[in-house]
Amino acid sequence: MTGGAGYIGSHAVLALKDAGYGVVVIDNLVTGFRWAVPDDVPFVEGDIADQVLVEATLRDHGARAIMHFAGSVVVPESVENPLKYYHNNSAKTRDLIESSVRVGVPHFIFSSTAATYGTPEESPVREDTPQRPINPYGMSKLMTEYMLRDVSAAHPMSFCALRYFNVAGADPQGRTGQSTAGATHLIKVAVEAALGKRESVAVFGTDFDTPDGTGVRDYIHVSDLAAAHVLALEALTADPERNHLLNCGYGRGFSVLEVLDAVDRVTNMPVKRIMAPRRAGDPAALISDNRAIMARFPWQPRYADLDTIVAHALAWERQLSDRQAG
Repeated sequence: MTGGAGYIGSHAVLALKDAGYGVVVIDNLVTGFRWAVPDDVPFVEGDIADQVLVEATLRDHGARAIMHFAGSVVVPESVENPLKYYHNNSAKTRDLIESSVRVGVPHFIFSSTAATYGTPEESPVREDTPQRPINPYGMSKLMTEYMLRDVSAAHPMSFCALRYFNVAGADPQGRTGQSTAGATHLIKVAVEAALGKRESVAVFGTDFDTPDGTGVRDYIHVSDLAAAHVLALEALTADPERNHLLNCGYGRGFSVLEVLDAVDRVTNMPVKRIMAPRRAGDPAALISDNRAIMARFPWQPRYADLDTIVAHALAWERQLSDRQAG
């Protein structure tokens, strides 16, 4: 697994372990944390573009699949620094895919994104909705989907690309969570503000064509997303000839103000809201049509409730404060 010391990757490590799979993690720790990987999981510090290291690791551990989480994920930063995103998310992934082909790893599971759809003309968004990214982040991920499609046609490798909607929350058992300083995820930012780590929460854009004028997103609990990765691995193993391109969301959207109202409810500590202009590259609404993944995999989301997602994020944020204080 690449990026297993990061937010989503560390949850996937736990989900795989809980399901009885062996895991080895490669992470350069630029945004990840060594402590986020359990002590009994082999850990290799390194970059996915280091093909000698990657291929040795794959061979040494007899890897049968790669789950690829490593990459850069901040949309506004991708607009300001597109070359960073094409380097980290596209060029390095090309090297990783080449390494997997050389070693003969038969399955590849990729963390793609709803940002590949850009500003869709329909909502909810289906997998066959035209993919027209409006920012370099989305384009860098779409490039990888294209690479995987082409490589799987030329080599004995099947793949699953899971297009994430807005990932939030934390492990219900408190084992890991979103820990990156300066994170831009709304629920993370809001619980930080509720605990006094930030003075306020900026609401970027109040003039979108949405019911309350603020951006609407489909929020998915990170543990439900991690469970989808385990099912993707099982599906690829069961039918190695079939690839999957699937949305990962709950099929329901919440506006920025609705999310902040949920944080106020759960924390009983209203956060200060600052209205701000739209950010570059932000669509008005992104909601998934998740019927395909529900039909393809035996996926049963366990935490599809906004207040539950917020509560788990809050519990982790408190634990993180204790960790930092200690």
